[in-house]
Amino acid sequence: MMMVRILALLLALTGLSLSPALAQDGPLRIEIDEGVIEPLPFAVPDFVAETPDAAQMAAQISRVIAADLAGTGLFREIPRDAHIARVSNFGASVQYADWKAINAQALITGAVAMAGDGRLTVKFRLFDVYSEAPLGDGLQFGGTETAWRRVAHKVADQVYSRITGEGAYFDSRVVFVAETGPKNDRKKRLGIMDYDGANIQYLTDSASIVLAPRFSPNGDRVLYTSYESGFPRIYVLDVANVGRRALDDQPGTMTFAPRFAPDGRTVVFSLAQGGNTDIYKLDLASGARQRLTDTPSIETAPSFSPDGSRIVFESDRSGTQQLYVMPAGGGEPTRISFGKGRYGTPVWSPRGDLIAFTKQHQGRFHIGVMRTDGSEERLLTASFLDEGPTWSPNGRVIMFTRETAGAGGAPGLYSVDITGRNLRRVPVDGAASDPAWSPLLP
Repeated sequence: MMMVRILALLLALTGLSLSPALAQDGPLRIEIDEGVIEPLPFAVPDFVAETPDAAQMAAQISRVIAADLAGTGLFREIPRDAHIARVSNFGASVQYADWKAINAQALITGAVAMAGDGRLTVKFRLFDVYSEAPLGDGLQFGGTETAWRRVAHKVADQVYSRITGEGAYFDSRVVFVAETGPKNDRKKRLGIMDYDGANIQYLTDSASIVLAPRFSPNGDRVLYTSYESGFPRIYVLDVANVGRRALDDQPGTMTFAPRFAPDGRTVVFSLAQGGNTDIYKLDLASGARQRLTDTPSIETAPSFSPDGSRIVFESDRSGTQQLYVMPAGGGEPTRISFGKGRYGTPVWSPRGDLIAFTKQHQGRFHIGVMRTDGSEERLLTASFLDEGPTWSPNGRVIMFTRETAGAGGAPGLYSVDITGRNLRRVPVDGAASDPAWSPLLP
């Protein structure tokens, strides 16, 4: 039964669907023809406190794990007040009949211990209730008391990956633009938070407008555009110490829309000079700059493929805003967008299989995805203003900015999976825009 559900979840993640499994003498087979995906019911009793001062922490960790899984739309938590069995000993045998009675198909148990020096130890086990068997060996994570949410995300990542076969993404962060004040006097500063909106910290003040933050491949630095000089300039900021420096500060130019190459040693960006905007590449160590496009049109929003061999970008060289792909060293680009409307802000998936984008058509904005050759375009959202997609580390979820209509409308952060299901608002206090997802944390 669990294997059928696992296959169903995998198909949901790829946008496919399935009919009931056909049991035969050989391996399990499925037929893909229609698709109603039922979230997998799971139970997470409060983790066992193995030291006297760990009870509250144990309850908090189990709640974050449950929220991570339920937030994917692929899992449904069975409320704790429906539990028949109680878990008071991490090593005790599982009473499978009690969990079957409430239709739990996955069970997650755990234990938490806190040492006197503030160190935290969390261990967990995952069980297939219907097969009455563990799904792999239990694991243990350590950390500090202040980092308990990270430990909870790590546990949830393990559960998610074991059941779906997909890469993890909960233990990650998002950098974004936090906004305050009225529309005609909006203050903006860079914020950083856990992927779920918790633990917000601010990296800059609101003295100048900041735009389009982008993480480095290992998450230690952030590129962004600032207007503190009166013109757009690119800065690189060290996340750990919040130190920063300007990049490619050439008189008479404006630089914006930066993004790191996969090796972290190169930055690609747009440079405007003399009324013309082209894409350039900059070596961070030497400062050497290379021009990649040279046309009278506006070329911007470059994004590398995961292997660093190609760059997708937006350009109006055809007369309307469209998407193009070119070699990372420059050269003749290939247009990949041909639908009705205008396309912008392309971002290559970390899996390398899709490109996310913003589309404007008939007064509506959409977040969409297409194959890297432009085929199989799918629109995932529709709104007054949806823009600026960013990928989760596993390439299965997209976060973006949504703004509502009207004078009082303020931007917020939303996420959606690549099938267009599970549209959710990210719970951030106040207005927020321009999200950029980090890689998995080390």
